Amino acid sequence: MHVVAAVVADRLTSRPFDAAIIAVGSELLTPEKVDTNSLFVTEVLNDLGIAVAFKAIVGDHRAELTSHVAHALQRHRVLILTGGLGPTDDDLTREVVAGHLGLALREDPAIVEAMERRFASRGWKMPAVNRRQAMVPDGAVALANPHGTAPGLWIEHDGAVIALLPGPPREMKPMMEGDVRPRLAGLVGAQRLFRRLVRVSGKGESLVEEIVQPIYSRWLTAMPPIETTILAGLGQVELHLVLQSSDAPGAAVQLGRAVAELAEALGRDVVSTDGSGLEAVAGQLLRARGWRVALAESCTGGLATSRLTDVPGSSDYVERSVVAYSNQAKVELLGVPAALIEAHGAVSEPVAAAMAQGIRDRSGVDVGIGITGIAGPGGGSADKPVGTVCIAVAGAVTTVRTFRFPGGREMVKAMSANWAIDLLRRSLLED
Repeated sequence: MHVVAAVVADRLTSRPFDAAIIAVGSELLTPEKVDTNSLFVTEVLNDLGIAVAFKAIVGDHRAELTSHVAHALQRHRVLILTGGLGPTDDDLTREVVAGHLGLALREDPAIVEAMERRFASRGWKMPAVNRRQAMVPDGAVALANPHGTAPGLWIEHDGAVIALLPGPPREMKPMMEGDVRPRLAGLVGAQRLFRRLVRVSGKGESLVEEIVQPIYSRWLTAMPPIETTILAGLGQVELHLVLQSSDAPGAAVQLGRAVAELAEALGRDVVSTDGSGLEAVAGQLLRARGWRVALAESCTGGLATSRLTDVPGSSDYVERSVVAYSNQAKVELLGVPAALIEAHGAVSEPVAAAMAQGIRDRSGVDVGIGITGIAGPGGGSADKPVGTVCIAVAGAVTTVRTFRFPGGREMVKAMSANWAIDLLRRSLLED
């Protein structure tokens, strides 16, 4: 047993700090309760330079909790548990952790006395069941809880550190910040997490993966390694690069080179390498040229304009927007010829181009955008099914494209707005 523990301890201490989080409580497995503790704990850990590799929610079930604790301690140097420190029979966290580590539980008279004073201050007598909360594993440090009866516990064992924290956020957060953070900071030292976010538009997740996988797979053998995560959204893909190091300048250089490799491979599909959103980047390009944009939206109902104007200072470059939903509005407000709509249909590239040029001319701006499409669920046909959207950007030249977006109404509108802004970005880059 001691030989196995020594092997585990050697393996743990030979690797960088990473963490596992276990939220305990059967109520967290119902639709009524959400585990928000893990988000807060993750934020604190990341701020300390500790990556979170594993999260779990476990009900008040001894065997399940024991299994998850064992799994976490076999692989990770930090384990944070929240919940399950109450006085009732289903509060199992301290017993399970102590049992797994082979540590005896002993009642701490000072904790009992503090709880009795807390109850007495409210004119109550402490129930006998609360004495369970005074049980401390051998070698553990009890963490004071000024906001509740359950103390936390800090355990250092065989190369790992384990923190047991109460479940109520008003009790857990002060303990995590006041007691656990400084203890972890002393163990971690100067190590920190360094991140870069590359945003990509115009390619799906699988195609981006095909391009960048040969690049980021090489980074895993670097010292220190860079871990890359790909996240897909509506019309956009995010590449998250994370590096754990105590050398801030060196980490910045290493991540900078990695980002440059991705940017070269992905070309104009890279929206930003500093995490800036698509609408912010388009706005920066407009402002740099001293240009203004106006939009004519049909199926998106003003969504593209809303996104552009979500950016502070967008009044510098957004002139106006018209929601021309009906054919009559397209004719009266934008000057789209009725004969053009009759010949090609409202959802067509010629009409989208006429909308973009119409709003540009009437606004006296440098760039006009026209969006027309079928968001559904009705209105589609064999030739133009639901999800058909035509988008035009009119500047010195006019670019127009037809898309077939999947999904329901909200998804079609969101994808349309995203592509409209991306076509604006691309046209500004090419100008």
